[in-house]
Formats: sequence, structure tokens, C-alpha cells
Amino acid sequence: MAKKRKRKKKKSIRLHRSFFLPFILTLTIAMAVGVLALAAHQWITEPVRMRATEADPKEREKSAPEQREVEETDADVEESEEPPEEKTEEAAEPPSRYQEILDDSVYMEENHIYVREAGVSGQVTLAFAGDILFDDNYAIMGAVRSGGDISQGIAPEVLDRMRGADIMMLNNEFAYSNRGAPIEEKQFTFRARPETAGYLTDMGVDLVSLANNHAYDYGPDALVDTLDTLREEGIPYVGAGRDIGEARKIVYYIVGDMKIAFVSATQIERLDTPDTKEATETSAGVFRCWNGAKLLETVREAAANSDFVVAYIHWGTENQAELDWAQLKQAPELVDAGADLVIGDHPHCLQPIGVIRGVPVIYSLGNFWFNSKTIDTGIVEVVIDQTGIVSYQFVPCLQSGCRTTLLQGTEKERVLSYMRSISDGVQIDAEGYVSW
Repeated sequence: MAKKRKRKKKKSIRLHRSFFLPFILTLTIAMAVGVLALAAHQWITEPVRMRATEADPKEREKSAPEQREVEETDADVEESEEPPEEKTEEAAEPPSRYQEILDDSVYMEENHIYVREAGVSGQVTLAFAGDILFDDNYAIMGAVRSGGDISQGIAPEVLDRMRGADIMMLNNEFAYSNRGAPIEEKQFTFRARPETAGYLTDMGVDLVSLANNHAYDYGPDALVDTLDTLREEGIPYVGAGRDIGEARKIVYYIVGDMKIAFVSATQIERLDTPDTKEATETSAGVFRCWNGAKLLETVREAAANSDFVVAYIHWGTENQAELDWAQLKQAPELVDAGADLVIGDHPHCLQPIGVIRGVPVIYSLGNFWFNSKTIDTGIVEVVIDQTGIVSYQFVPCLQSGCRTTLLQGTEKERVLSYMRSISDGVQIDAEGYVSW
């Protein structure tokens, strides 16, 4: 019996060893694999996770609240030094409400719409001057011909004011052409070489009026050449055209979120058969408003399609500061039709600044750079925004010795004092700002 038990015991021991040796070997291998997997996790997976966490602030906040507090404190310090991106985006100007028009170049060309960048966000600065002349046969061009620079005729400080406006407009009182013959028996006829149109660009001019009594001085061919020359130079025009449709056209400028309309017409000459022909359905000419019905219709159209309407009118009596009955009749009609600003020229001298139902009217800006006479002149600068006119300033200048300069000191005050003396219902301060 004892022997039996002994054999059984030996057999049991053999079975135990054969089980545990493979088990231990397998366990050792498994542990080694586990250690390697853990190392791989630490070396590969964890750095990737850390990079992703560092790139995602929200994830970092979930995993480390105490780190979030430190980072928020740091962010507060950084905010005082540099605004976050969100605030910069909020400060950016929203798209213009006229963006659909701005994106359609064909529509803009067909409807005489131009675009300008505003010098000051939310505002538009408009500047206006009176008559200019580039005819080489007159003294006004002498210094420019010899010097080859427009600053020989218009002083640099005046040019700075003109170029600084968002939109600069004046009266182009002559034709650009090498063709045509002067109108018979007309005392003064004006025509300039087409290449002189480049002076407009040098002056910072954005828009000219051709509604005057000299644009047609050399007949219809010279007037058509004028239209072509200005187009080639990139200078829009109002007040004349190849036919009445073009002569009556409204020019629009979109500046930021504002659309501004410009209309121009002439009362001169006041005859049934004037030398300066009115455009017809089939012939070139100017836009006349001695009978003002068509002009008022055009102003109403401009008001319906814009935020602000400028009417630039050639009227009045030459060399006379007093207003005539035709000016006094037509000015309130323009306001009632929708004009927000009325600018006048033709008399070759300054005339009063007035206000009609809240709309300012300067009846004549006079000569700006036109002849050799010594005469007071000026620039009108008007700043507008969505609410209307923000400021209206008359900037005194002097045309003398074929040069236009900006006035300062006692001479500036002399001109401002004169404008106060002839202008009823307005106040003009020491800097020329007009209030009413």
C-alpha cells in the first residue's frame, strides 16, 4: 500500500511541473509585451494627445481646471496689450448695402455709377470749385506751358485740398479738341489741346460739369471730341452729351455705404436760339434749364435713386454779386425736387451762400483758375454721412497773376467778412465753417 502511494506522489509532481513551466514562460512573455505596449503608449500616443490638447483650449479646460485659471489670468494681461481676433473682426467695416451693384460692372457702366474709397469711414468729403480754362491762347496757361506743371498755376496747398476730397468737382468751361471752328460773332471762344485734360487728374478732379456757355464754342464735333477726351482720361462729366439722354444723365458715386447723385444744367444763354446749342434726340449739345421742367424731373429721378443729390447749375449775371430773379426762382424748385446741395457758377465772381428749407446754396463760386484778373474765389468742402450734411466750409482762395493760392491771415478774414456781408440767414466762423 505504501509503495502505491509513493508512485502516485511522484506522478503528481511530474504533472505539476509540466503545467507551471509553460505558464511562467507565457506570463513572462505577456509581461514583456505589456511593458513594450506601455512604453509605446508613452512615447507615441501620449505626445500626440498632448499636442492635440495644446491646440484645443476647450479640451485643455476640461482636463486641467487649475491650468485654465492660470491661462485666463494670462489672457487678461495679453488682452490689455493686443485685442483678440474676435474684437478686430467686429471692428471691421460691414459690406456696403450697395454691394450687389458694386459686383455688377456692366450695370455700373450702363448707369454711370463710379466707386471711391472714403478717406474717413462713414463719411464722404465733397469739394467744389468754379470755372477753369486750359486754352493756350489765353494768359492763364502761360506759366504752366513754360513750367509744364499744374502747380505753376494752382498752388500746392490748394492742390492738397482738392486731392484730399473723396469727390472733387468743378466747371470745365471749354472744349478739348483740334477740330471745329469758333462760333461766328461770339466774343470769347475757348478750346484746349486734348492732352491738357491730364491736368484734371493732376488736380485731383473726379467729375466736371460741361453745362456752360463755352463747351460748344467750336461746334458739335469739338464737343464730341471733348466727351471722348474726358472718357479716355477717366474723368466723368455731366451737363452735355451726344444727345439729350446723355446730356441729362445722372452720375452716381458709391462711397462706402452712401450713393451720391450729381446733376448739372445751364440757364445760359437766355435766348430762344442760343449759340450754345441744347442737345436733342439726334444732336450733341448741353443740358439747358432756362425752362427748368426737364432739370427738375432729372433731380427727382436722382433723389429716388440715391442718398444725397448735388445740383451744379450754371446761372446768374456775369460780374454781379447780386442774385437775379431766375436764380431766386429756380433754387427753391431744385430743393423741392430733392436736391440736398446746390452749387452755382457762371458770374465769374463770388455770390452769396443761402439756405432754403435746410439746404445750403452757394449761388456762384466764381472763377477758380480762369484768367489773369485778380479776383476772390474759393473751394466749398462739404462733409456728409447717412444723416445728411455734417459740415459745410468755404475755403477762401485768390486768383491773381494767372495763379490761384490759398488765403491765410488777414486776407482770409477779408474774404470771409465779405461773404458774411452778402449772405443772409447763415453764420460763417473764422475758419469758413457755415452754420444755419
